[in-house]
Amino acid sequence: MDIIKRCDWCNGSAAYQAYHDQEWGVPVHDDQTLFEYLILEGAQAGLSWSTILNKRDNYRRLFDHFDIATVAAYDDARQAALLQDAGIVRNRQKVAAAVINAQASLRVQDEFGSLDAYLWRFVGGSPIQNRWADRSEVPAKTAQSDTMSRELQKRGFKFVGSTICYAFMQATGMVNDHPVGCFRHEQVRALSCR
Repeated sequence: MDIIKRCDWCNGSAAYQAYHDQEWGVPVHDDQTLFEYLILEGAQAGLSWSTILNKRDNYRRLFDHFDIATVAAYDDARQAALLQDAGIVRNRQKVAAAVINAQASLRVQDEFGSLDAYLWRFVGGSPIQNRWADRSEVPAKTAQSDTMSRELQKRGFKFVGSTICYAFMQATGMVNDHPVGCFRHEQVRALSCR
């Protein structure tokens, strides 16, 4: 009987495994989904990804499925209402950052045509294919995430430190950080070669 080998970080729950097997590392080019990941990775700061993953449906519902223009228009009353809902991380700065980042995303869309076109520039337009033997080799940040972080901050984005940016790059398939022993490594690599 063959045993499926996965990244060891995803073995905590069925939801974690499903996220790993279906989403993590798959190249994302949809602005709304990129915005969702940007907000969720920022919300994760200081917390575990499993905490955010367990709250993701609530985030989608409460943040209007991450419609950028809608979130950009949230006023103080809307933000205050969000902070009353235990279904998300109730951190004033993180909720405000979602609105600020939506506004910054609209400016990026105006200038570059899409959030996708802007963000994928940091990896030259195609995924970086790493070949790690083990999770211990995977960095917490890279030169590309440093550059992305600096540039996003210059444009007014919040909660976009280099480590957050690298996690965002991993999640959205800008880098393939599945170790070579993980069954998803080759599958994700093949997706980015299309």
